[in-house]
Amino acid sequence: MAKTRMVHQFGMGTSIRSRNYTEAAARAIRDALWHNSLNLADALGFPKTAMLIDVEIGVQKPEAVDSAALLRVFPYGQPSITVVKGGLDVDKPDGSGTTVIANAAVIVSFDMEPNHD
Repeated sequence: MAKTRMVHQFGMGTSIRSRNYTEAAARAIRDALWHNSLNLADALGFPKTAMLIDVEIGVQKPEAVDSAALLRVFPYGQPSITVVKGGLDVDKPDGSGTTVIANAAVIVSFDMEPNHD
């Protein structure tokens, strides 16, 4: 397979009150995706299902992210999720909680190898 990177998209998401790492990560993915209107698959003559989507999420507590839930954010393509330590946890000044900030890098690739059937 000649997997070729075509697009990088970046986003940030937060969970201001509930300290929900999965929701902050989902918002970061949506931020990356929804601020771009790319018709890349159509432009290259591929079906949208052929999009190979690699996602890296950075949060302070990677173990608190439900990666399977994040897959449901994608309307098409073949997403894979990797969660790493990153992002920020920002304590509220009065000690009443923590705001979770997640960062997302979304990389869209296609298999550009010709089919020799």
